[in-house]
Amino acid sequence: MNTQYTAIIKQDKDWWIGWIEEVPGVNCQENSREQLLVSLRETLQEAIDFNRKEAISAAGNQYSEENIAL
Repeated sequence: MNTQYTAIIKQDKDWWIGWIEEVPGVNCQENSREQLLVSLRETLQEAIDFNRKEAISAAGNQYSEENIAL
């Protein structure tokens, strides 16, 4: 699955800061735009992996998974 997300980025003096629009809490700050994009990708992946594990844990033993497209 190739899901796309939107990075909101801006330069603030010597720093580049960014947020992933669709996922609250995924934000980063780096020295360069390129470093920022790498950090946002890594942080987004970590957040998705964490949320997936938390959801499966909360569901218990018997659950099903369904793909939902917008």
